[in-house]
Amino acid sequence: MPDAGAERATRQAVGRARVVVVKVGSSSLTTALGGLDPSRLDGLVDAVAGRVRQGSQVVLVSSGAIAAGLAPLGLKRRPRDLATQQAAASVGQQLLAERYAVSFARHDLTVGQVLLTSDDVVRRAHYRNAQRTFGKLLSFGVVPVVNENDTVATAEIRFGDNDRLAALVAHLVGAQALVLLSDVDSLYTGHPALPSSRRIGYVPDAAALIGVSADARGSDVGTGGMASKLTSALTATGAGIPVLLASAGQAAAALAVGAGSDPADRSDTDTGPTVGTVFAPAHRRTSARLFWLRHAAHPVGSLVLDDGAVAAVTGRRKSLLPAGITAVRGDFGSGDVVELVSGDGTVVARGFVGHDSTELPAIMGRSLSALPEELQHEVVHADDLVVVTEPATAPAPSIPGV
Repeated sequence: MPDAGAERATRQAVGRARVVVVKVGSSSLTTALGGLDPSRLDGLVDAVAGRVRQGSQVVLVSSGAIAAGLAPLGLKRRPRDLATQQAAASVGQQLLAERYAVSFARHDLTVGQVLLTSDDVVRRAHYRNAQRTFGKLLSFGVVPVVNENDTVATAEIRFGDNDRLAALVAHLVGAQALVLLSDVDSLYTGHPALPSSRRIGYVPDAAALIGVSADARGSDVGTGGMASKLTSALTATGAGIPVLLASAGQAAAALAVGAGSDPADRSDTDTGPTVGTVFAPAHRRTSARLFWLRHAAHPVGSLVLDDGAVAAVTGRRKSLLPAGITAVRGDFGSGDVVELVSGDGTVVARGFVGHDSTELPAIMGRSLSALPEELQHEVVHADDLVVVTEPATAPAPSIPGV
């Protein structure tokens, strides 16, 4: 039986969040023929502007560049080949940004276009620069409109990566809530069109999704589907950020309730947004450094661990010492990101390595006391590693039926 009190607290947290990331997919902004629908875009903007008026800072992660480029190129439907998709994105991105600027101007709000590639979240220096950029935009009262740079990045076009991007951006900007707007009004136990499917209003943790089918997408226009939205939700909640999944048609209700209010001025009877499905956050918010390491960093090598080291690192959260390493793979330097791998090839953790790859073959398998003084330190310190229970870029599990 769902905990009504916990669900209400999660909904209140979404409603009271001062910094909110809102993600909307292509299917929620397009016509039946696949082109951009100005009325839908205006409706979304009205909801976001309403939230801003109530005191929140909002970052909008928006798909739709390809859809906006169809008409100018004389295309009647979304192209299938990658080159034409990228051409449409190139033309459509500036049109999409222009339409957002015009629509937000109705509310006297300025928008800033932020195009990100995988390098901007994979490379630590780029990630930190993006943090500073978002912080400055929000300090000026600007609404950042974010999209994957489709003209050069193929992941979003092929896999709907804007869902994952939204979770990364939510942590990057220090958001207190992530709102995922789709063409489905909630998470269901199966496809929402099936009579046997039941709506799920509250998800306390990932374990509650075991047995739920992720085949709940209601449209083929977008590229993400429900599985990628669940991955996004679990990524964000794992970092301490509550998530609301609702339909784009419910945007006003999803964003307006309790927006921007100081918790001290709110009543315990406030419900927060009553629409959609809410996902409860983990109790601890992950540091930006470790969140980046877990979800965005690109490992440049790997270390194979014996069973004792695997148990120490994953079970007791201990540092990795030279004695527990059985093999070194790749060419890396001190400070680079490496994967920690068990004997059967399973990635169990990743971290910032404290030795160059050229040093490790001579010291692996040996105790610290047997090494020269300058080498007597951890290979990966406990404060510099995260345990990986599943691949960081894996799709969401087939979840849906409780």
